[in-house]
Amino acid sequence: MQNLKPFGPSIGKTKISKKFIDKLNKEFDGISKSKKNDYSSKLASQIQNEVNFSNKYIEKNYSSYLKKIIKKFLDNEGIKNIKRIDILNLWVVRQFKGEYNPIHYHEGDLSGVGYIKLPKDMTKNKLVKNKKIRTNGTIDFVNGQRAFLSKSIYNVVPKVGDLILFPNYLMHTAYPFNKDGERRSFSFNAKIILNT
Repeated sequence: MQNLKPFGPSIGKTKISKKFIDKLNKEFDGISKSKKNDYSSKLASQIQNEVNFSNKYIEKNYSSYLKKIIKKFLDNEGIKNIKRIDILNLWVVRQFKGEYNPIHYHEGDLSGVGYIKLPKDMTKNKLVKNKKIRTNGTIDFVNGQRAFLSKSIYNVVPKVGDLILFPNYLMHTAYPFNKDGERRSFSFNAKIILNT
């Protein structure tokens, strides 16, 4: 777990196991066609296929793994008086060419996004000659305003296996891309209960 401070709030970045990725991809492939689990209408995105998992299923299959990662992030921040970590929800986002997630924030106290499948050369953009500008399929975290010695945007180029943790209030956006293929990620929100 690496704790980063690109601006005010801390952001955590780590790798998730291949076993976790394979399990989530397999489960998602099994239920993604069902309208019953469709989560698109409840989210801010301009994406057609988002699927949520039941709390019972999350608790049984993913909760303990994610809680360990969250605890490590909080330990690195000096937060030791944790009474309980509750995973509030978890969903998978299937993003295709032209789809995007507008700037938004989450519920809970801490949120996460993990990448489990990405198209080849997703960030390449034929329209822009400046190689430093890479927004195709990337994620921006936005905080405050740009000023002298103060950045307001932290851009992350995702890689399969990346997991990013951030405070729920931190505004973020996932950009569209212009390649064929699927950008698959999962997101979750957690509530942190501290000892008083």
